[in-house]
Amino acid sequence: MKRMTRLFGTDGVRGLANEALTASMALKLGAAAATVLTKDRRSESRRPTALIGRDPRVSGEMLAAAMAAGMASKGVDVLRVGVIPTPGLAFLTDDYGADIGVMISASHNPMPDNGIKFFSAGGKKLPDDVEDEIEAAMAQLDETGPTGTGIGRVIEEAPDAQERYLAHLKEAVSTDLSGIKVVVDCANGAASQVAPKAYAAAGAEVVAIFNKPNAFNINDGSGSTHMEQIQEAVVEHGADIGLAHDGDADRCLAVDAEGNIVDGDQIMAILATGMKERNALHDNTLVATVMSNLGLKLAMAEQGIELKETAVGDRYVLEELGRGDYSLGGEQSGHLVIPAHATTGDGTLTGLSLMARMAESGKSLAELAGVMKVLPQVLINVPVSNKGKIMDAVEVQEAIREAEAELGSSGRVLLRPSGTEELFRVMVEAADEEQARKVAGALAAVVAAV
Repeated sequence: MKRMTRLFGTDGVRGLANEALTASMALKLGAAAATVLTKDRRSESRRPTALIGRDPRVSGEMLAAAMAAGMASKGVDVLRVGVIPTPGLAFLTDDYGADIGVMISASHNPMPDNGIKFFSAGGKKLPDDVEDEIEAAMAQLDETGPTGTGIGRVIEEAPDAQERYLAHLKEAVSTDLSGIKVVVDCANGAASQVAPKAYAAAGAEVVAIFNKPNAFNINDGSGSTHMEQIQEAVVEHGADIGLAHDGDADRCLAVDAEGNIVDGDQIMAILATGMKERNALHDNTLVATVMSNLGLKLAMAEQGIELKETAVGDRYVLEELGRGDYSLGGEQSGHLVIPAHATTGDGTLTGLSLMARMAESGKSLAELAGVMKVLPQVLINVPVSNKGKIMDAVEVQEAIREAEAELGSSGRVLLRPSGTEELFRVMVEAADEEQARKVAGALAAVVAAV
């Protein structure tokens, strides 16, 4: 019989810590993951190893301890690397030659939540079928495991994890950033130490805010989901650029010197244009999701860059990047992937790359962001009783055709079901905000009536 709900969501296992995501679940999950992800390694003389990193939220220590215990019970040696960004953990999994990487973080979610995401050897995210295998293994776990010398060791806190990751970032972006003043909002999260150190090591003058995690204040009124803080701080400090990260630092959004937001789409446009100039953009192609602004597509066409679109979610971006061996991809949320230097989105790497582009071109962030005009976007979430029948409805199809005819090539319509709620998202982009609102309202009314 098929389970009603899958344990793994779009980015690992997430939930309210100690209620949905308990220590006993983490223990089981650790034991199951150890069983599935090291099954091909059992004949070798060296014991399999796993790395566990976390963001600073209070439940991370408890869950990391339970995860480590579960893995050690199945004969896996565990190295805990402490507080580290998700991309740092992915890099270290490869750098230490570990078989498994585990990141305990709920990213941009509020402090009471937490999450667990796994990486396989090389720091790669797991495909759906392997996640399903781990979930199935949880239901069939044997309470006992190896004994005596077969039990895994747990080494508390690797002393050089952060230094290794910082050395990797320095190698990835070697441009001298002297003369650039940056304000960085660390969301009191995993980037609180790493990001300011990385930016300062590259030569930038750094003002760090929300960089004092106390286990309870992660993402609290700060970071990439609360941009008003960094907008004010950049103007106040007279900085050239502001960078805002989320709790696990796989995202980066920017602010120009005037305090205007530069979102993930604009950052992609800036970096893609720069990479094309240096002949570093494979097949002159950028990968983004269907939620990226139409302005990105239009700007890239103007620059002679092809835009490949995927479904929403970083795993789909990663798949497409791998499929075509492309050099850059990402999402509007500021989750950018540069495969030459990272296996997943890396907010600090994005921040360094953006400032390197400013240093190399001698242009301000506002000038660089001018490569793309962001079209007004209106999003309406429509509560529905059955998401599955909306797109099949004749009246919805007819309404979409009418809307597309009205907008022509200067706008677009996107309807998609919410992945988590009984909602249907109606998104309209147009050259004129008033028109976008009008078209979106008319479409939403048709969807609501189905």
